[in-house]
Amino acid sequence: MSELRNSPLHAEHEKLGATFTAFGPWNMPLKYANELDEHRAVREAAGLFDLSHMGEIWVTGPDAAKFLSYALISNLETVKVGKAKYSMVAAEEGGIIDDLISYRFEEEKFLVVPNAGNTQAVWEAFQERAKDFDVQLKNESQDVAMIAVQGPKAAEILVPLVEDNKQDAVYELGYYAATMGKVARKFAIVARTGYTGEDGFELIVYNADAPELWNELLRAGEEYGLKPCGLAARDSLRLEAGMPLYGNELSRDITPVEAGMSRAFAKKEADFVGAETMRARAAEGPQQVITGLESSQRRAARSGAEVYVGDTHVGTVTSGQPSPTLGHPVALALLDTSAGLEPGAEVEVDIRGKRYPFTVTALPFYKRDK
Repeated sequence: MSELRNSPLHAEHEKLGATFTAFGPWNMPLKYANELDEHRAVREAAGLFDLSHMGEIWVTGPDAAKFLSYALISNLETVKVGKAKYSMVAAEEGGIIDDLISYRFEEEKFLVVPNAGNTQAVWEAFQERAKDFDVQLKNESQDVAMIAVQGPKAAEILVPLVEDNKQDAVYELGYYAATMGKVARKFAIVARTGYTGEDGFELIVYNADAPELWNELLRAGEEYGLKPCGLAARDSLRLEAGMPLYGNELSRDITPVEAGMSRAFAKKEADFVGAETMRARAAEGPQQVITGLESSQRRAARSGAEVYVGDTHVGTVTSGQPSPTLGHPVALALLDTSAGLEPGAEVEVDIRGKRYPFTVTALPFYKRDK
């Protein structure tokens, strides 16, 4: 097994007493002190996350939008400059290689951000699929860091650190939008997307600038209750927000149709990789769907737990844990559509040989006040 890669912020995490864990090929902070406190900080104030494990691939050239519309399941040609789109890259047979976000900075310039463990697979897929397009691909994943500020106080913490002539633009930046400017005197890409169910920003900077920016944000957020947060809090936050995680809900074993992404290509006329398989699957309907489950009891369902209606096996839990915000267990599961389970339906989940009652529920479990 190859040695894990450290983030450009690794020394800062060590100073803060972080506990580390492997995440894909990276050695990343799991938590700093108490993951429940970190989770609550994001819901009530703000959290600071190191996302340097995410990939960054630039796609430029006259065919940039056309290429991405072929390489991904969505139509990227309609994305406006300054905006972003969530999509997926699929294999020819339809399995999901990765889910990712693409930002359009110019007519012929996109930044694609794949997940940590899938960056190489996406890079290889892009290189293979770019052969007939006038595009240039550049993988900067090893050269830049990503820091996220997430929570209701995120804008109050970040905006004062932005250069004066860009503060209004960042404060007014819409959801799934991005701009460029200086933050704490460092050049940064500033995006407003997020993976926690809260308002927030992602900052992409050069590796050498990351430690100073991280510490500036910690200082700026101290009066607001900002806490550094690890992967444990990030996972519980995204689960409450009903957001899928690659390797749990998403994999090469299911298509974007099962992931609820048929809408991404429903009106798309152009060809794209995996189109024939996915259009056929969409026409016949998914055999499984990602579904929310919750329980009024204390026992949480974990990934791999089997779901039943009576004696009939109807699916498998993909993610689950007690919800710190809601105070009861929640889970995501891949459930068979043939079972016809609508919100409110009762199921049982096998947890270590004993079945516990859960209720099918609409997603997300948690939704912030606007």
